[in-house]
Amino acid sequence: MMNGNRREATGLALVAPSFLFLLVFFIIPAVLLFVCSFWLAQAFRLIPTFTFDNYSRALSAGGFYLLTLNALKNGLWTAVISVLLSFPAAYFIVYRTRGNLLFYLILVSWFASYLVRIYAWRTILGSNGLINTTLMQLGLIDQPLEVLLFSPFATILTLVHIMVPFALLLLVSALRDVRKEYIEAARDLGAGGFEVLTRVILPMSYKGVVGAFMFTFVISAGDFVTPQLLGGRDGMTTGILIANQFRTAGNWPFGAAMAFILLATFLMTYFMFVRLLDVLRLAPGRRFHD
Repeated sequence: MMNGNRREATGLALVAPSFLFLLVFFIIPAVLLFVCSFWLAQAFRLIPTFTFDNYSRALSAGGFYLLTLNALKNGLWTAVISVLLSFPAAYFIVYRTRGNLLFYLILVSWFASYLVRIYAWRTILGSNGLINTTLMQLGLIDQPLEVLLFSPFATILTLVHIMVPFALLLLVSALRDVRKEYIEAARDLGAGGFEVLTRVILPMSYKGVVGAFMFTFVISAGDFVTPQLLGGRDGMTTGILIANQFRTAGNWPFGAAMAFILLATFLMTYFMFVRLLDVLRLAPGRRFHD
């Protein structure tokens, strides 16, 4: 009995610093921001009150839906492409390589600054960039392709480049919990490659797949720097609108209301994605739960 109490006390002591950090720097600020979303602002001054005007104003604006749709497109395309690119790489790293050299080579991109990678793609996709210059020298085009830069394509391409290492890290961690013996047993029972993937690997790495998808989706859909620098005039997203409310307009309550509407959209996307995996029978059954 004493050993059990001692272990519980030790566990609480280990968890306490992380919990306090999240409480002080995340939970409490989020609650305060949520309360602020029901206030009003006038001339950069907050007016404590209780009103739904900020939410009704955001939900009644057609532009807000358009910008939110752009953000969701960026997030969904980035998440889908990142997971599809990372999963085969993660499988190869876990089951085909002995060391972690390839894994580290992919993660080394983290040493480059976020903004450096954005401006690098601006250089590559620009009118005088690598792609246009090469195509013109080969005689395939007569003038630079203007559609490469300042377009949704440029935004999604850059976001995928940034998010793939994150997705790979989560998927490698998840696949390492799927022991080779399970895969070999499935093959011994006559399962083909597709059956092994859909009935063994994906259900048992379910949490990693969901985590990788949602992690890349939320960050990409909420990002406002990449769309602002690469998306052009039609690449504005809700993130840019929210940032402007805090930085330029000084209307924190309105920006907070839009932020929580976007958060609700993210939660809906999560439940829809989980439901989709369940319908496709890629979610784990009870036998895979602890």
